[in-house]
Amino acid sequence: MQKMKKILTLMFVLLFSNASFASYILIPMDHESQKEHLKAYGITYWVLEKGQKAKWLLNYRGGSFLLPDTPEIQKECQIRNVSFEVLSDSRTEQILEEIASPSRNMDAVVLEKAPKIAVYSPKDNLPWDDAVTLVLTYAEIPYTVIYDEEVLTDQLLLYDWLHLHHEDFTGQYGKFYRAYRNAPWYIEDKKRAEERAAKLGFSKVSDSKLAVALKIRDYVVGGGFMFAMCSATDTFDIALSAEGVDICEPMFDGDPSDPNYQSKIDYSKTFAFTNFILERNPMVYEYSSIDTTDKRRVPKESDYFTLMDYSAKWDPIPTMLCQNHTSVVKGFMGQTTAFAADQIKSNVLIMGENKRNGEARYIHGIKGKGFFTFYGGHDPEDYQHRVGDPPTELALHPNSPGYRLILNNVLFPAAKKQKQKT
Repeated sequence: MQKMKKILTLMFVLLFSNASFASYILIPMDHESQKEHLKAYGITYWVLEKGQKAKWLLNYRGGSFLLPDTPEIQKECQIRNVSFEVLSDSRTEQILEEIASPSRNMDAVVLEKAPKIAVYSPKDNLPWDDAVTLVLTYAEIPYTVIYDEEVLTDQLLLYDWLHLHHEDFTGQYGKFYRAYRNAPWYIEDKKRAEERAAKLGFSKVSDSKLAVALKIRDYVVGGGFMFAMCSATDTFDIALSAEGVDICEPMFDGDPSDPNYQSKIDYSKTFAFTNFILERNPMVYEYSSIDTTDKRRVPKESDYFTLMDYSAKWDPIPTMLCQNHTSVVKGFMGQTTAFAADQIKSNVLIMGENKRNGEARYIHGIKGKGFFTFYGGHDPEDYQHRVGDPPTELALHPNSPGYRLILNNVLFPAAKKQKQKT
């Protein structure tokens, strides 16, 4: 009897010890171990929403996440089909010691609070019109759609992170004039844009879009995080550079453009680009020399770009933004596909590039107290998305490296403000 009592006591101690040691969950993000890379970001965001902290293990197994171990988190991982590993205290300590070693290009960044996310988009756009809303929906990360009305009434101040997609901030309606000027959707979009501008007190769409761009600029300068894709990247900078200059032809705004407007462009006002030449011809589906779409001769099967490798301990910001399970990412087209490397300002980081073509795909910089990231292309898993194409089914691409770059930016504002050097 006494012997049985000792055995039961020993079993209780062992069970208690195992429970106390298993106090962390690792969400691995390497190629071999993770079934659902994209939903893994959603799990991490969900944990932050619950008021708990997480650690982003930079360059450790593809940028893994370390979360507290609770039955609720384990269950949520299982529901969302996200791979996870339960770690003992001792194993967690070993991993963090390895990451902290000066000889390893790794770091552990604390994620403190779920950022409030705004997506700048017309309210009638469908989720698949925008790669970011598509992946946020798939990863189950909440966001709020805002547009000109909210931006111009200073509602950006309610959000930590702002996304801009295939928007035209120049007031030229996407330069779709030649191909689609008689299409019902183009006519209706133009009518709605003009009505919205008038309602907001502007005589031209180009003036209302400039006012929006200036508000967004102020948001970033004041400490906001901005992420832009496709034509929202170059048209944003073009609009800022052309403040006070009419660069629109009559079919867009009803009056002639300023003579010699190229000479009036002020590159000092832009975030990322310089020395670009504007495309004056309204029949050309292009805004300026920033975009390389028409200049590139890259077969689809060899269209890739490479992510840069940064020091995790000294350059945590670009390291965070480049976390992936591969350093080579498939290219994809867009109205703005990639950026001419020689027209990027010297203080802007090129984080992803196709050096052979002289083009950058993924860039990042600081503006005032805030940060911006520009990502060329429309949809990382739809090589040449066209008007009217069906939506991308992300369930078929749960491990997409191109979409991971978007989600890196979503979590970036959650990081504890430490050692932020770029």
